[in-house]
Amino acid sequence: MSERITIIGAGAWGSALGSLTQINGYKPTIWSRSCGENLTDVVRERTAIISAVSMSGVRAVIDRLQGALAPHQIIVTATKGLDAQTNCTPAKLWQTAFPHNPIVVLSGPNLSLEIQQGLPAATVIAADDAVAATKIQGIFSSPQFRVYTNDDPIGVEIAGTVKNVIAIAAGTCDGLNLGNNAKSALLTRGLAEIIRIGQYWGGKTETFYGLSGLGDLLATCNSPLSRNYQVGYGLAQGKTLSEVLATLQGTAEGINTTKVLSQVASKNQIYMPITVLVDRLLQGQITAPEAIVALMSRDRKSEY
Repeated sequence: MSERITIIGAGAWGSALGSLTQINGYKPTIWSRSCGENLTDVVRERTAIISAVSMSGVRAVIDRLQGALAPHQIIVTATKGLDAQTNCTPAKLWQTAFPHNPIVVLSGPNLSLEIQQGLPAATVIAADDAVAATKIQGIFSSPQFRVYTNDDPIGVEIAGTVKNVIAIAAGTCDGLNLGNNAKSALLTRGLAEIIRIGQYWGGKTETFYGLSGLGDLLATCNSPLSRNYQVGYGLAQGKTLSEVLATLQGTAEGINTTKVLSQVASKNQIYMPITVLVDRLLQGQITAPEAIVALMSRDRKSEY
């Protein structure tokens, strides 16, 4: 292909994204800290730079790229998380650093292992710049990966970020063998929390019922492939958070996200009981069974 792409991040997610572009004939450059190449060299004259690093690595990558990008280059963020210092999403960090570049958010029910196995999936490409969104849609679209565009990047990004918190709760639910009734209730009320905080950040309500919201929630909360699910499951089995993380392959972004969200919710009086209890669980202030009792014994209220 005449257009060239660089993917930053050689983990499971970055590798999966690389394999998707190869279906359409692209030969992406995949960069990691250990590859030995200079990052500024591998982003020159690229149509798109796709960031698939963990939340903790976003700032470092942005710092490395200062002065290295031309305004026409599209930045795609595929990271789900919140910056612990500023509470900003990855897209906000990228846009602040590169105000003249189009910023695109990629998010959806995309378990990387299933994508690498060639199983069908769908995702959302969201941006304020419709031309940039359509360009990235074309790069990734294939018979096995259906890509939709969306004009609500903040909603798409918040949906994919907050669902990681609910995934920890879902893993806890399954780890305690609470059954399908309890889990269905948990996911439904979890979606209500996603919508509540998403609207606070300016997301559109309909976005949270789409692929990046409800779709990603269902995939992540029902699969042992999800690292956030694994965290909740391990805690329900009586393990400490340190013990769970010692055997976890990769980063569970929901851990940091829970802490940030709990602080934002408290400061702005946003009702997020599941998030608050997951935060207490992660901090070791409450056990998994105690968290369930606390959820079930809250004051009676109307559903809406």
